[in-house]
Amino acid sequence: MSLEQAAERVFGEHVDQAAGYVELLERHGVERGLIGPREVERLWERHVLNSAVIGEQMPEGARVVDVGSGAGLPGVPLAIARPDLDIVLLEPMARRVDWLAEVAEKLELPITIVRGRAEERPVREQLGGADIVTARAVAPLAKLADWCLPLVRPDGFLVALKGASAAEEIERDGAAIQKVGGADPLIVECGAAVLEVPSTVVKIRRLPSATKPKARSRKR
Repeated sequence: MSLEQAAERVFGEHVDQAAGYVELLERHGVERGLIGPREVERLWERHVLNSAVIGEQMPEGARVVDVGSGAGLPGVPLAIARPDLDIVLLEPMARRVDWLAEVAEKLELPITIVRGRAEERPVREQLGGADIVTARAVAPLAKLADWCLPLVRPDGFLVALKGASAAEEIERDGAAIQKVGGADPLIVECGAAVLEVPSTVVKIRRLPSATKPKARSRKR
């Protein structure tokens, strides 16, 4: 299946919006520090389609928080492919928040953009209770679960985009994930019907009995 065919399958009638997003990244992504120069030629397969297909793991009308959204991945492709989702982009850096606001305005996407970090108490109070929290290239699973699971409602899920390291991370971080209230992680492939290389996600359910860890600060 060609990239054009895959894009039409994934985005349907909204494929022009997806193309508009790719165009914005091509124009401004490198100069604004959102993507590396080598990524420009592979935006569709490596970033946009790769992000959009994880919507397979999200129920109709789900409330989704994209933690560390950065260039808008995976949140913006998800919002285009799945307009039924209620999506919040959470990003700590002001210049990236400005970028996300520009993207939302130009593409007319009904998304919410919040500046902050997942582990901050005001953010947890504002955004807690999400059906799904997702993240891409933010942190190893142990840290990601610690930061993100408190934003997830009981029996909701953290859906983390990972690559070949997924099984290794689960083996290393399984105990830490359970400690912060996560069930046994599952590795799931998304987009097998449309992508030559499916997206790999780690899906972690928040246990109903999980207690809320205290918010902590971290240095970057």
